[in-house]
Amino acid sequence: MVLLFGGLLLLAFGAFMLFAPGQFFALTESWKSNTPSEPSDLFILSTRIGGAFFMLVGIVSIVVFFLD
Repeated sequence: MVLLFGGLLLLAFGAFMLFAPGQFFALTESWKSNTPSEPSDLFILSTRIGGAFFMLVGIVSIVVFFLD
């Protein structure tokens, strides 16, 4: 059961990172800066790559849950 809920959580979190890196920046990094700024291209790229990886792990977790 943990694989299913963990997989769904990773899938949702990964989708958020992959499809809305600007919002992810606003929630996680913008409070660290005194000046309002946009995320860098490298931040957007690395966030999307991390989101894709989280989604992949989430999908694998869900598949393993149903195969087991």
